[in-house]
Amino acid sequence: MKSPIVKRSVVLAGHRTSVSLEDAFWGALKDIAKSKRKPVAELIRGIDLDREHANLSSALRLFVLNHYQKPAELFKGTSSKADQQSAMV
Repeated sequence: MKSPIVKRSVVLAGHRTSVSLEDAFWGALKDIAKSKRKPVAELIRGIDLDREHANLSSALRLFVLNHYQKPAELFKGTSSKADQQSAMV
């Protein structure tokens, strides 16, 4: 199923700008902001300040991807060490 692209306005450095993201990414940003106990706008401002990419929409997508990949990589790395240790016993 295709996620519709939703355009929203945000204020960055005192200037209003619009960001177009798929609905699934907006939902993920809301969930991440909630887990960090901060408003979505504040989360986006932080991503904007730290971004290495020219396009804010791309930076937001990559932030979400990275956020959800980190736990998977940690879990994968942990299970690999456990497997190695159990193989040695």
